[in-house]
Amino acid sequence: MTAPTKNYVEFILDQLAALRAVKCGPFFGGMGLTLDRTQFAMLMGNSLYFVVDEVTRPKYEKLGSHCFSYQTKKGRVDVKRYYLVPANLIDDPEQLVALARESIGVASSSGVSAKRRSARPSAKRRR
Repeated sequence: MTAPTKNYVEFILDQLAALRAVKCGPFFGGMGLTLDRTQFAMLMGNSLYFVVDEVTRPKYEKLGSHCFSYQTKKGRVDVKRYYLVPANLIDDPEQLVALARESIGVASSSGVSAKRRSARPSAKRRR
């Protein structure tokens, strides 16, 4: 996975400024966006992906969006929890914030907060 550029991260955070306390931190080679300990988005390369569920996914599909995916030696892996936010919506802070709020609701209702993830026991390393 590729990390987003510093300028892209700053741009996205500026576009989401109405949400106030959005935090950004490392997430599987990219950056994760959290609000109140709930990760609702990720930045991979210079692309923004929001958390979706069965109810919100069709909206993204109608907009021509697709899920995040990556290649492995065994083939392509689709991560249907994250869908690409279309560029025209990123350029409109009002629409972007509305989608972000929806994504925050989806992410928080799934019950996996950043705090809970960090509280999981880590795998023991072999020596």
